[in-house]
This record gives sequence, structure tokens and C-alpha cells, in this order.
Amino acid sequence: MSTGELLNVEPLELKFPFELKKQISCSLQLSNKTENHVAFKVKTTNPKKYCVRPNTGLVLPRSTCDVTVTMQAQKEAPPDMQCKDKFLLQSVAVSQGIAPKDITPEMFSKQPGRVVEECKLRVIYLPPPQPPSPVLEDPNEGVASPKVSFNSGNLNGPEVTRQITNSDDKSSEVRSLIAKLTDEKNAAIQQSNKIRQEIELLMRGGNKSQGAGVSIIIVIAICLIGLVLGYIMKN
Repeated sequence: MSTGELLNVEPLELKFPFELKKQISCSLQLSNKTENHVAFKVKTTNPKKYCVRPNTGLVLPRSTCDVTVTMQAQKEAPPDMQCKDKFLLQSVAVSQGIAPKDITPEMFSKQPGRVVEECKLRVIYLPPPQPPSPVLEDPNEGVASPKVSFNSGNLNGPEVTRQITNSDDKSSEVRSLIAKLTDEKNAAIQQSNKIRQEIELLMRGGNKSQGAGVSIIIVIAICLIGLVLGYIMKN
């Protein structure tokens, strides 16, 4: 802040976040700390590059005035981002009846009995603001991942996939074998029941004269049952 007899000027450095091909603005605040009307004028060493609104004006007693400085879009950046442009703010006390349209350049010429305050401002280029880094949300966050343990030590991705595939194939083979054995067992049980029923029929319908023949049939049936049960136990 510059503290003069007439105006306080804030800030003393015009800071522009420099970006190519883009207009950039910053502002000044002028505070009148007197009981008089104060006229001001803003000049720059590079008038084609900057637009000042208002470049002349009037600050009422104990009031403030904002001045906007706009830098035109630039096609190239200066070396090392250094700027040599400067601004000069002049202020002078005027009579109460003066209006902004009545302000002339002659009012700011230094003459005996007229106090013209001057405040120099410099320009600083700042790097453009960086956008915030996006935060990627994990879609699996909060979901417990299934844990797979192996007894074969540390495995890489292809080995794990191959082992899981082999396990699935073996499981399918085991299920097919169990189904086959179950079907054979059921068939053997049905055959055994059929033979037992036939034996009971023969025993009820037989007589003494047929005792020897029935005995032979019983022996044969028992042998068949034994073979069937042996086959089942073996599988």
C-alpha cells in the first residue's frame, strides 16, 4: 500500500497470471483520506498493451474508487517471464464543483502552489493457476476382495490362471466319475433285488423233488450277487 497525503493506493504491484491469447485483469483500490475531492489519472509506458478503466476519475472525500487494468491477449511470453512495463498514478486535490468530465491533463501538470502526488506501479507476471489434480475413485473401494491361497509358493498371474483352470477341469472329471459310479451302483442294486425276488419265488414254489435243482439255482444266484457286490466295492 502506498500512503500519500491524498490517496492510499493498493496494491503497488499489478500481478497478472500470464496466459497466452487471453485477456487478464487486475484491480487497484484508491482511498481518499482527506475531506477534499481528489482527481486522479493513470498512465502507462505501454498504452497499446493495457486498458485502464477508468483512466481518469474523481474520488470523493473519505471514499474509495476501484480501477481495473486489463492486459490484452499476448501471442508470446516475454523472456524469463519478466515485464518492464510500468504505471504512474497521479492525484491532485480539486474544488468541490469539479465533475469527472471536467478533468483535464493540465490539472496534473506541476505548477507553483499545486501539489501533484505520484505513485509508481510495476507489473509482475505470475504463472497461470494449475487445475487441481483429479482424484480417481476406486470402484472396488469398500468391497472385500476374495483371497486365494496356494501351497505352491508365490505364483504370477498366468500360473494362477492355469492352476485355477486345471482345478476346474479336475473337478468336472471327479463329478462325472461320481455320477457314473452312482448309476452303476443303482443298477447293481436293482439287479440284486431282482435276483433276490426270483430266488424267493423259486423257494416258495419249489418241492422236495426239485430240492437239488433249487439248491443249484441258489448257489448260482449267490455267486452272481457276490460278483456284483465285488464289482461295486472295487469301483
